[in-house]
Amino acid sequence: MKDSYDKNIKLHCIVCGGVDFQCNDDNSYIKCNRCGKEYMGGYEELVELNKENINQETEKTKEELFKDVEKDFTKKLKDVFKGDKNIKFEG
Repeated sequence: MKDSYDKNIKLHCIVCGGVDFQCNDDNSYIKCNRCGKEYMGGYEELVELNKENINQETEKTKEELFKDVEKDFTKKLKDVFKGDKNIKFEG
C-alpha cells in the first residue's frame, strides 16, 4: 500500500481552462494570465468553481485507496493462514 495518497489538483479558469494565474500576496485576488478573467473572491472562489473537478479526483482517490486496502488486507489474511490445510483462498 502507498505511504501517501496526496494529490495536486490544478485549478482551471472557468472561461478558458487556463491554469496560469497571478495573484496578490494573500490570494484574495486572482487573475487568469491567459484570458484575463478576474476572480475577486480569490483562491476560495476558484476552488468553489472547480468543485466538480476536485470531487472527481477525490472519488478516484477513494477508489484507488479502497482497492489498495482490499489488496493489502487479502495478502495479509493469506499470510496469516499460510500453511493451514483447512483454509484455502480462491483467486
